[in-house]
Amino acid sequence: MKRVEGVFRASTERRNVPVGTVIFSEGDAGSEMFGVIDGRVTLSRGGEVVSEVGPDEVFGELALVDASARSRTAVAATDSVLAVIDQRQFLFLVHETPMFALQVMRALAERLRRWDDT
Repeated sequence: MKRVEGVFRASTERRNVPVGTVIFSEGDAGSEMFGVIDGRVTLSRGGEVVSEVGPDEVFGELALVDASARSRTAVAATDSVLAVIDQRQFLFLVHETPMFALQVMRALAERLRRWDDT
């Protein structure tokens, strides 16, 4: 998984998420994405874990790209600290840090390829 090194460490909105907490569920509407500052998050579909993300990785980005319902359920696999990125912050990061956009696209592409192989 490609990482978005350090981009989220200065985030103004952080969420402390205890292990086992459902961050979002498959089918939910989404208006934010997340960057993992600390901890691990599992992503599942139909109750089956398909991926796990950790520090400096992103998840939930599709909600900001195409405004569709969540395609996975995200659950904190460990106590985690997440940066919360809304549409406005996402657009700012894409504009001000072009490498951020490329890293998010690479992470998304890698995750989609891996899901297609399962």
